[in-house]
Amino acid sequence: MIGSLKQTLQLIINPTRFLEDCAAKYGDTFTVRVLGINSPPVVFFRSPEAIAECFAVPAKDLDFKKATHVFEPLFGENSIVLQEGRSHNRQRQLLMPPFHGDRMKTYGQVICKITENIIQNWTPGTSISVQHVMPDITLQIILQVVFGISPGVRYEKFKELLSSLLEDVTKPLYSTFFFFPPLQKDLGAWSPWGNFQRRREEIDKLIYAEIYERRLSNDASRTDILSLLMSAHDENGQQMTDKELRDQLVSLLLLGYETTAAVLAWLFYLIHFHSQVKDKLMQELRTSGDTLNPETITQLPYLSAVCSETLRLHPIALICTPRMVKNTVEIAGQKFTSGTVLVPSIYLAHRRAETYPEPEKFQPERFLNQKYSPCEYLPFGGGYRGCIGAAFSMYEMKLVTATILSRFQLELTDKHPVRPVRRGITIVPSGGVQMVVTNQINKAKAFI
Repeated sequence: MIGSLKQTLQLIINPTRFLEDCAAKYGDTFTVRVLGINSPPVVFFRSPEAIAECFAVPAKDLDFKKATHVFEPLFGENSIVLQEGRSHNRQRQLLMPPFHGDRMKTYGQVICKITENIIQNWTPGTSISVQHVMPDITLQIILQVVFGISPGVRYEKFKELLSSLLEDVTKPLYSTFFFFPPLQKDLGAWSPWGNFQRRREEIDKLIYAEIYERRLSNDASRTDILSLLMSAHDENGQQMTDKELRDQLVSLLLLGYETTAAVLAWLFYLIHFHSQVKDKLMQELRTSGDTLNPETITQLPYLSAVCSETLRLHPIALICTPRMVKNTVEIAGQKFTSGTVLVPSIYLAHRRAETYPEPEKFQPERFLNQKYSPCEYLPFGGGYRGCIGAAFSMYEMKLVTATILSRFQLELTDKHPVRPVRRGITIVPSGGVQMVVTNQINKAKAFI
């Protein structure tokens, strides 16, 4: 009990250090107990061969819900994160289409416009905290593109409630509650868990009100993700219930808001900390012309390489979806019995010297010169539990980055290296990435 409690707290306080120390001491595969008091054995995998074998284990031999139960108070019981078997396949089939192909391209203009609106008052000398700017951008993208809510009273209420709750969820106190269910006691609005539940209920009321009004209007011309999900049918002709819609929307919010904002903070830090990377990227953006097309931007090779290398060093999540063994399985020559939790580690796989020489260095050229397998490079997870929003997140990162860098020249106010610090379920640069606007490049440049 003491061992599992200690390891859980170490993971909560400094997850990257904990994973690095374990890998250095025990190698590519190691077992710990990090799911709270009386934690089952949790096995982390680092090598691409072991990760491939882990992904190949049939779903019938695994229990995903028990391994991810700590997220249920946030996501909801119907979340795709918690589903398995036929239910998971159904949810995935309903959720995938809006995030791929031509559907996704319709969101490009909205993403660029939101970014432009947020940065429109910047002038030379303006001080910026990237850690504050990026969550504002990604939250508004989710509200308009995913929820389909236009600016107005409900939009502002959503922004206020969501940003406040998500800000608190990133703090160590709230994170601890999710790992230790006995602490989840509603002792009234004054208690931390009671306060969390009441704020979540306020957000739920707004979500259900939006769903209700959307069903009444039945506007087939809408292209936001909520509307597309409401009109989608599974193979039996069934649509999502209001509760299912609510849980999927909250899951998309939590998985795409703070996580993408954190990667954007790393992206801007790394670009501006490495002057040669910044110069090469700015040259590529300049040669794209005075009119920027979202689809052209997303095909720029060096911008794509910079985003990919940022996600290698600082992936959206440190691990793939945990999976609990139901029937004995064998991975990397070892047998794992019922109750064991298997965890492919994205963070450790991305820093494996055998795959990435000098893994601690930021070298976007890696992705210009070589193609990595899905078990070597997996910033959004992999296998049949990979993130459904992976393509959308990369699309969003490229457009936000290009929009800002095409308007303004920025510099870091502190040239010292930053360190990774935990912020809720994400890892962010210490200090918030403080920058200053040094020049306004081209106000006339427009997106088409």
